[in-house]
Amino acid sequence: MTALTGGLLLVHAHPDDESITTGGTIALYRRRGVPVTVVTCTLGEEGEVIGDDWALLAAQHADQLGGYRVLELTRALKALDAGPPHFLGGAGRWRDSGMAGTPAANKPRVFVRSGEDAVRALTDVVLRLRPRVVVGYDPRGGYGHPDHIRAHEITTAAVRAAASEGWDTPKFYWTVTDADMLRSHTTALARRTAAGLPGALPPGWRLPAEGELASVPGHEVTTTIDVSDVLAAKRAALRAHATQVTVAPSGREFALSNNVAQPVLPEEHFILVRGRRGPLGPDGREHDLLAGVE
Repeated sequence: MTALTGGLLLVHAHPDDESITTGGTIALYRRRGVPVTVVTCTLGEEGEVIGDDWALLAAQHADQLGGYRVLELTRALKALDAGPPHFLGGAGRWRDSGMAGTPAANKPRVFVRSGEDAVRALTDVVLRLRPRVVVGYDPRGGYGHPDHIRAHEITTAAVRAAASEGWDTPKFYWTVTDADMLRSHTTALARRTAAGLPGALPPGWRLPAEGELASVPGHEVTTTIDVSDVLAAKRAALRAHATQVTVAPSGREFALSNNVAQPVLPEEHFILVRGRRGPLGPDGREHDLLAGVE
């Protein structure tokens, strides 16, 4: 892996996860000149394809989607100014395990059965890059995908192992979404739609049910990053993942293959789980992942 040391290391399960949950943060810190490395654990072979153009690449057909998603990830990271993709253990080392309860989990090389090899591979990355900040998922993996849960497990283990082998990462975060902020934006979308105002719900999309989108109570969030100035880059990154993500004409929302509207929030949220908080704002939260780190 060729990457700059000392910055941010983000660990994501599939191509597109980096843009959906942390795209604004990546773009913001790159704009500030901070080195950012995104490690992706699988090629996303089991993704559900939007539209007809690439539908036959899916796992149940040609099973070539993973290779195409490498291209999408490359384009997304370029939009975020985050350099080339870095796949854990090398591209194709571990396969997308699919949603819980599907036959995909029985295929060879699936990430959920990556064992200590994946922990070792990520520990080596941490020791090589010596990041000041590592970002991973919470124990639920956000929305509960088995690969997200596995990514949480190996990131936690790798940060701990690296600390015993020479690099104690100063700050370790989970990427999350503030439920209060999410509710505020989905409520505004519902009102625009009911009133027939610009930026209404696109045809064929639906509003999320209460609790349908992954989020955490606001009181659990320790850190808020204002990404409003880099939303153009985040939207470009989301659009790069066209087999998986559709961005609304307004740019205010996006949807996966289920057509459930999700807001493109002007903030990204985190929970600090290792290290000391930096200075707090009036809301009682940090506003810089690097705050307090020399």
